[in-house]
Amino acid sequence: MIFAAILAGGVGSRMSISDVPKQFLPLSKKPIVIHTIEKFMMCERFDAIYIGMHPDWISYMEDLLEKFSLKDKRIHVAAGGTDRNSTLFNVIKEIENDYEEAEDNIIVTHDAVRPFITQRIINENIDTAEKYGACNTVVSAIDTIVSSKTGEFIDEIPDRRYMYQGQTPQSFKISLLKRLYNDLTKEEKLILTDACKICIVRDTPVKLVQGETSNLKITTVSDYKIAQAMLGGIEID
Repeated sequence: MIFAAILAGGVGSRMSISDVPKQFLPLSKKPIVIHTIEKFMMCERFDAIYIGMHPDWISYMEDLLEKFSLKDKRIHVAAGGTDRNSTLFNVIKEIENDYEEAEDNIIVTHDAVRPFITQRIINENIDTAEKYGACNTVVSAIDTIVSSKTGEFIDEIPDRRYMYQGQTPQSFKISLLKRLYNDLTKEEKLILTDACKICIVRDTPVKLVQGETSNLKITTVSDYKIAQAMLGGIEID
């Protein structure tokens, strides 16, 4: 079976223009998260779509699903955790409560605040995860990458030809992801930044899927302005 996990557990601390988390900000008359959910609902390959939501905002999310006519048997809202990975594993726990576990079950994980995801990226993630077990959506780095441990002086300038910017989706066989995560030490779990890091720490290959520069993550006010402009909402200052 194939599942989607739309991760919306954050509260948007870097977006200081609203009292609601950034995934609920309006984008062309719909909240950002609704745009994202609609993109995943367009893909008929998903058996179920789970939204990992901060517990304080679950009722609000459910009201939005009702308002935008997205109450569907494939849509589930799950309580998020304290960070990204705990939200993901909460979703996996909900999936296993609702459906039978199977070695080849796939989960496609995506940021709720990347509403411009394409069907091509979604389908390639599913196909690649089925074949390789784990994949990450990326785009080639355009600018020169500079490494600095102090934030004051350059330590290294890596060869840009080998540098990529990570996006989402990140997709996995659920059984593989759980097995790797459960093998990590407590210290290793503390350094995780996202789900793909679980694989990297345990030397498990992660296949690259070509992303799109338009697959923007709306994290800052500047990102929000760009997203509005992409939909013809406002001009960028």
